[in-house]
Amino acid sequence: MKTLEKLGLSIFSIALILFTLSLGLSKHTLNPETLNITNETHKNAIVQAYEESGNIDESLGNIAFIHRLKNSIYQAQSSLEYSYPSVKANTSEWDHKIGDWKIKEYVNTAVRDSAHGWVPENKSLFLLLTIGLGILGGLIYILPQFKSLPGIKHDGIYHSSMTRGLKLGIRSFFLIMTILGVLVYGFNYMGGQYFWSLVTLLVIGIIVYLVMYREKQGTLNPPKSAGPRITAWFGVITGIYLIVFYILLYWFPAYIQNWIFIVDPVSEFIGGKPASQWFLYGLLYTIIVIVMGIRMIAKYRHNRYQMVRTGSVMFFQTCFAFLLPEIMVRLNQPYFDFKNIWPLNYTFFFDWNLNQLLESGGMGLFMLVWGIALALIGVPVITYFFGKRWYCSWVCGCGGLAETMGDPYRQLSDKSLRAWKYERYIIHGVLVFAVIMTLMVLYTFFTGSTQVLSLDSNAVRQWYGFLIGSAFAGVVGTGFYPLMGNRTWCRFGCPLAAYLGLVQKFKSRFRITTNGGQCISCGNCSTYCEMGIDVRWYAQRGQDIVRSSCVGCGVCSAVCPRGVLRLENGSTDIDSRATELRTIHISENDVKILA
Repeated sequence: MKTLEKLGLSIFSIALILFTLSLGLSKHTLNPETLNITNETHKNAIVQAYEESGNIDESLGNIAFIHRLKNSIYQAQSSLEYSYPSVKANTSEWDHKIGDWKIKEYVNTAVRDSAHGWVPENKSLFLLLTIGLGILGGLIYILPQFKSLPGIKHDGIYHSSMTRGLKLGIRSFFLIMTILGVLVYGFNYMGGQYFWSLVTLLVIGIIVYLVMYREKQGTLNPPKSAGPRITAWFGVITGIYLIVFYILLYWFPAYIQNWIFIVDPVSEFIGGKPASQWFLYGLLYTIIVIVMGIRMIAKYRHNRYQMVRTGSVMFFQTCFAFLLPEIMVRLNQPYFDFKNIWPLNYTFFFDWNLNQLLESGGMGLFMLVWGIALALIGVPVITYFFGKRWYCSWVCGCGGLAETMGDPYRQLSDKSLRAWKYERYIIHGVLVFAVIMTLMVLYTFFTGSTQVLSLDSNAVRQWYGFLIGSAFAGVVGTGFYPLMGNRTWCRFGCPLAAYLGLVQKFKSRFRITTNGGQCISCGNCSTYCEMGIDVRWYAQRGQDIVRSSCVGCGVCSAVCPRGVLRLENGSTDIDSRATELRTIHISENDVKILA
């Protein structure tokens, strides 16, 4: 079995190395005849500027070509803006000028149209040698685990250089550098406006003050996760790789065009069109959930709840999040993920999405009503009966990735009181931000005015998309799996998780009941809680676990050696269950429940 695992790991490593190196296996030569820019004025100006900067037939590597191309587009932009007064009587402004929003589109188009070399000319071969070989290696590594005895084993999680976690100082370094990097790049992303970065920095300062000084959390012990003496350097390398991947995916897709070429055959088979950066992401996301879902089933196969739950997230990610939206587009319908709910789906109420749905006939109208009903009626009603687990642990794609790919890192979730204080302020702050942003874009949609209380609604939604939708949800949310645990986004940032959690906390039948008399304080439950809940603290007291952050994954119950924890739904004590300890005290004279 060990031999097969080593073989599988070796095959996967080779595939990953080849996948990474494939970014440099192409050249680019600008070809005016095949450059797919429909605006002839823009196209001619860009080609002319590119030709003036050097030999137009010169074959360049990806980075050099993009650098030269961007400079040519900026030069064409300035040239067209200078010449516009002489032609404005005969053409509209943006048919002549190149808007800033067009630059990334033109770069991506030119990079794709100009590519030649090993990867663009051998897409199917590289698909097999990278993604195909990676799947094969992963399965060879995972499948032998079905031969082992079922049941939970620690398997050296605190000794592995991949999963033992980071020392506090290194975690703090990553957090500080990430915050600074996001704020600095955010300045450029918002067109040189300091306002949004400064406001975000102010909010961060207020939260730190509230936690560290007003609530005196600075006097407590430092945050605790794995508490390693030695940092998991393989975990750091993995986290950095994921962070770089998301940065390129969100903001520099032209640099990963070869990866997009690799998945072209799959995109053309499913959707009948070349792949985009988002198809690449969706395909990789789905494959990872499926392959690592098989690993999840192998690990927790002693527990039926875990197997069914894992099968559910695999199904919803594959069918609802990936295949169905692509099929809808092929049928000339709007791209729509039926399981994605506002405010997680923060673009649902954006004008372009509302217009697209309203202009798409009966199906578009159904999608619009479905999305509104799911957010306003479905969430509170279903959460009342089943808690937030129905979505966060059974349906959600973010949760699906966290539970499958992120499972090896679940023990790294910070269990300290200080972390919980930060969690409450940050996640509910994001929810408030999402609600305000949505109200502003709806005001703009119905009135046509972008100015709301001296703020531009377009700028607000642009900053939300950058800060929360991209940097937090992607770069930090997934890139920090090996650094701070697998549910960093779900715990600290997801506005839908905050919405579901409020309902679960105050009006839901779901809870985790405990049998305190059987607890031996082994700590398995707290160790494996991905949401940073100190489950053992509740179990020792026989107190029901009713926390807004609990996603009901049930792993705490699955790893308990005494059957102390049980996921239940009940309504008899729905208004008081969060305040009673339920610990039975027996004396010579009476039996009572300590309240």
